[in-house]
Amino acid sequence: MRIDGLQYANWSEKIFRQMREGGVDAVHVTIAYHETFRETVLNFERWNRWFEQYPDLIMKGLWASDVDHARATDRTAIFFGFQNPSPIEDDIGLVEILRTLGARFMQLTYNNQSLLATGCYEDYDAGLTRMGRQVIREMNRVGLVVDMSHSGDRSTIESADHSERPIAITHANPHDWMPALRNKRDDVIRAVTQNGGMLGFSLYPHHLKDKSACTLDSFCEMIAHTAEKFGAEHLGIGSDLCQDQPDSVVEWMRVGRWTKEIDYGEGSAIAPGFPPQPDWFRDNRDFGNIENGLRAVGMNDTEIAGIMGGNWYRFFSENFGPQS
Repeated sequence: MRIDGLQYANWSEKIFRQMREGGVDAVHVTIAYHETFRETVLNFERWNRWFEQYPDLIMKGLWASDVDHARATDRTAIFFGFQNPSPIEDDIGLVEILRTLGARFMQLTYNNQSLLATGCYEDYDAGLTRMGRQVIREMNRVGLVVDMSHSGDRSTIESADHSERPIAITHANPHDWMPALRNKRDDVIRAVTQNGGMLGFSLYPHHLKDKSACTLDSFCEMIAHTAEKFGAEHLGIGSDLCQDQPDSVVEWMRVGRWTKEIDYGEGSAIAPGFPPQPDWFRDNRDFGNIENGLRAVGMNDTEIAGIMGGNWYRFFSENFGPQS
């Protein structure tokens, strides 16, 4: 089983076919960065058209059982999520509406302070806001997973502790391996995993040691080391693959509507666009390289099967349903 905890590709038939070539059974797909509720609904509509156009390649995912169905029918199940709480605007009632439409993950922040929590690029992390605590409670109730991939340390720890259900960091790496603002320190990873949550390892070059030149061995050694510290059962892949996106999209991701200036984020003024992927992970056909790399660094078959998809599958099965 192969499940990717996060992608934001420029979707096309080519990519859908590459998913099948790579044996990718399910992908958590970002369908909102800074969109309002109405704009997010339009993105749901666009995906509905793709499901109609390519029914032999992809299907909508709502439950863990949809991964089983996708595997049985040689398709990829698509699960939806938001990298920002902007789709709920300032209305907690939209949490349930969006979950009913098919959303299964929502980040409480995207780099900046939101109405709910503090992003990882702010100078001061004030933690969860009053609305943030209420939204987490509502997300727990309806079965919408709290994602803290772009959040500050305090906000993430408070969310892990406040949430009655496990939360996720769908796409990031340990800060002590690669000290990027987006990567997570041990106390943050510990807070998430000790509460039953998940960490998805990112393959976005700005999150990698040596960036685009990161080696497969380095990446897999990092995973093995993280498994020793926090338990392999809490780990998966969240590639953050942005395949075929034009450089203008990275500006939209970082800037949205909140500034008139260009925010280069983890890039630089010299190279503000998308960095090239490592040569061992360029698209969905390369997931087998990670599996082989994990085996080469000494991980056993059970650990590898969990990291490549089994752990996400268990997490989906336990957290997509309404609170009992």
